[in-house]
Amino acid sequence: MRSARRDHLRLGTLVDPFRNFDCKQANAALTGTPQFHISIFIESLEKKMQADRVIRALSALAQEHRLAAFRLLVQAGEQGVAAGVLAEKLDVPASSMSFHLAQLANAGLVTQRRESRSIIYSADYAAMNGLMGYLTENCCGGMSCSEDPAFASIPERESAR
Repeated sequence: MRSARRDHLRLGTLVDPFRNFDCKQANAALTGTPQFHISIFIESLEKKMQADRVIRALSALAQEHRLAAFRLLVQAGEQGVAAGVLAEKLDVPASSMSFHLAQLANAGLVTQRRESRSIIYSADYAAMNGLMGYLTENCCGGMSCSEDPAFASIPERESAR
Protein backbone atom coordinates (compact mmCIF):
# COMPACT_ATOMS: atom_id res chain seq x y z
CA MET A 1 0.00 0.00 0.00
CA ARG A 2 1.19 3.42 -0.84
CA SER A 3 0.63 6.20 1.60
CA ALA A 4 -1.63 9.13 0.76
CA ARG A 5 1.40 11.40 0.97
CA ARG A 6 3.20 9.46 -1.74
CA ASP A 7 0.10 9.53 -3.94
CA HIS A 8 -0.14 13.30 -3.53
CA LEU A 9 3.55 13.75 -4.25
CA ARG A 10 3.26 11.58 -7.35
CA LEU A 11 0.32 13.67 -8.52
CA GLY A 12 2.27 16.86 -7.93
CA THR A 13 0.33 18.13 -4.93
CA LEU A 14 1.71 18.59 -1.44
CA VAL A 15 -0.01 17.38 1.67
CA ASP A 16 -0.26 20.02 4.37
CA PRO A 17 0.23 18.22 7.71
CA PHE A 18 -1.48 21.11 9.52
CA ARG A 19 -4.49 21.20 7.20
CA ASN A 20 -6.84 19.74 9.81
CA PHE A 21 -5.04 21.20 12.82
CA ASP A 22 -7.47 22.80 15.25
CA CYS A 23 -5.80 25.26 17.63
CA LYS A 24 -8.75 25.21 20.00
CA GLN A 25 -8.64 21.41 20.30
CA ALA A 26 -4.90 21.43 20.85
CA ASN A 27 -5.20 24.12 23.49
CA ALA A 28 -7.99 22.19 25.22
CA ALA A 29 -5.81 19.08 25.25
CA LEU A 30 -2.92 21.01 26.78
CA THR A 31 -5.07 22.78 29.31
CA GLY A 32 -6.99 19.74 30.47
CA THR A 33 -6.43 20.85 34.04
CA PRO A 34 -7.75 24.29 34.83
CA GLN A 35 -4.54 25.24 36.70
CA PHE A 36 -2.26 24.87 33.68
CA HIS A 37 -0.11 27.92 33.15
CA ILE A 38 2.94 28.44 31.01
CA SER A 39 4.76 29.61 34.15
CA ILE A 40 4.52 26.08 35.59
CA PHE A 41 6.13 24.70 32.44
CA ILE A 42 8.89 27.32 32.53
CA GLU A 43 9.53 26.68 36.23
CA SER A 44 9.90 22.93 35.67
CA LEU A 45 12.22 23.60 32.73
CA GLU A 46 14.35 25.92 34.89
CA LYS A 47 14.59 23.26 37.61
CA LYS A 48 15.73 20.70 35.03
CA MET A 49 18.31 23.13 33.69
CA GLN A 50 19.47 23.88 37.23
CA ALA A 51 19.72 20.15 37.96
CA ASP A 52 21.84 19.73 34.81
CA ARG A 53 24.25 22.44 36.01
CA VAL A 54 24.46 20.82 39.46
CA ILE A 55 25.17 17.41 37.95
CA ARG A 56 27.91 18.92 35.75
CA ALA A 57 29.46 20.67 38.78
CA LEU A 58 29.36 17.59 41.00
CA SER A 59 30.80 15.47 38.20
CA ALA A 60 33.69 17.90 37.84
CA LEU A 61 34.38 17.81 41.58
CA ALA A 62 34.21 14.01 41.71
CA GLN A 63 37.89 13.65 40.89
CA GLU A 64 40.74 13.94 43.38
CA HIS A 65 42.92 16.52 41.58
CA ARG A 66 40.00 18.70 40.51
CA LEU A 67 38.57 18.74 44.02
CA ALA A 68 41.98 19.64 45.49
CA ALA A 69 42.48 22.38 42.88
CA PHE A 70 39.03 23.82 43.55
CA ARG A 71 39.67 23.86 47.30
CA LEU A 72 42.96 25.70 46.75
CA LEU A 73 41.19 28.22 44.52
CA VAL A 74 38.51 28.78 47.16
CA GLN A 75 41.22 29.36 49.76
CA ALA A 76 43.13 31.73 47.47
CA GLY A 77 40.27 34.19 47.23
CA GLU A 78 39.36 36.41 44.33
CA GLN A 79 42.96 37.10 43.25
CA GLY A 80 43.18 33.45 42.15
CA VAL A 81 46.16 31.27 41.39
CA ALA A 82 48.15 30.67 38.22
CA ALA A 83 47.69 27.28 36.59
CA GLY A 84 51.40 26.50 36.91
CA VAL A 85 51.39 27.24 40.64
CA LEU A 86 48.38 24.96 41.12
CA ALA A 87 50.12 22.18 39.21
CA GLU A 88 53.22 22.61 41.35
CA LYS A 89 51.32 22.65 44.66
CA LEU A 90 49.36 19.53 43.74
CA ASP A 91 52.35 17.78 42.16
CA VAL A 92 50.44 17.26 38.93
CA PRO A 93 51.92 17.67 35.41
CA ALA A 94 51.02 21.04 33.86
CA SER A 95 49.17 19.44 30.94
CA SER A 96 47.04 17.36 33.32
CA MET A 97 46.31 20.43 35.45
CA SER A 98 45.19 22.33 32.34
CA PHE A 99 42.78 19.50 31.56
CA HIS A 100 41.39 19.46 35.11
CA LEU A 101 41.00 23.25 35.19
CA ALA A 102 39.20 23.15 31.84
CA GLN A 103 36.76 20.62 33.33
CA LEU A 104 36.11 22.91 36.30
CA ALA A 105 35.65 25.89 33.98
CA ASN A 106 33.27 23.91 31.76
CA ALA A 107 31.22 23.09 34.87
CA GLY A 108 31.07 26.80 35.71
CA LEU A 109 32.97 26.45 38.98
CA VAL A 110 36.02 28.55 38.07
CA THR A 111 36.79 31.61 36.01
CA GLN A 112 40.00 32.39 34.20
CA ARG A 113 41.82 35.51 33.13
CA ARG A 114 45.11 36.16 31.41
CA GLU A 115 47.82 38.13 33.17
CA SER A 116 50.90 38.50 31.03
CA ARG A 117 51.87 34.96 30.05
CA SER A 118 49.96 33.24 32.87
CA ILE A 119 46.36 32.14 33.08
CA ILE A 120 44.97 32.91 36.51
CA TYR A 121 42.10 30.77 37.77
CA SER A 122 39.65 31.85 40.47
CA ALA A 123 36.80 30.04 42.16
CA ASP A 124 33.39 31.28 41.08
CA TYR A 125 31.87 31.90 44.50
CA ALA A 126 28.40 32.56 43.12
CA ALA A 127 28.41 29.15 41.42
CA MET A 128 29.78 27.49 44.55
CA ASN A 129 27.13 29.14 46.74
CA GLY A 130 24.44 28.18 44.22
CA LEU A 131 25.61 24.57 44.33
CA MET A 132 25.64 24.55 48.12
CA GLY A 133 22.22 26.19 48.19
CA TYR A 134 20.81 23.60 45.80
CA LEU A 135 22.21 20.74 47.88
CA THR A 136 20.93 22.12 51.18
CA GLU A 137 17.66 23.66 49.94
CA ASN A 138 15.46 21.14 51.72
CA CYS A 139 18.00 20.01 54.27
CA CYS A 140 17.00 19.11 57.81
CA GLY A 141 13.43 20.30 57.47
CA GLY A 142 14.54 23.89 56.95
CA MET A 143 16.75 23.92 60.05
CA SER A 144 20.45 24.69 59.94
CA CYS A 145 22.56 21.54 59.82
CA SER A 146 25.87 23.23 60.59
CA GLU A 147 25.33 23.11 64.37
CA ASP A 148 24.71 19.36 64.35
CA PRO A 149 27.88 17.57 65.58
CA ALA A 150 27.24 14.75 63.11
CA PHE A 151 28.01 17.18 60.27
CA ALA A 152 31.11 18.68 61.91
CA SER A 153 33.46 16.36 60.08
CA ILE A 154 33.08 13.56 57.62
CA PRO A 155 35.26 10.60 58.60
CA GLU A 156 37.54 9.26 55.90
CA ARG A 157 36.66 5.83 54.64
CA GLU A 158 39.32 3.18 54.64
CA SER A 159 40.12 2.04 51.16
CA ALA A 160 39.15 -1.51 50.29
CA ARG A 161 42.10 -3.77 49.69
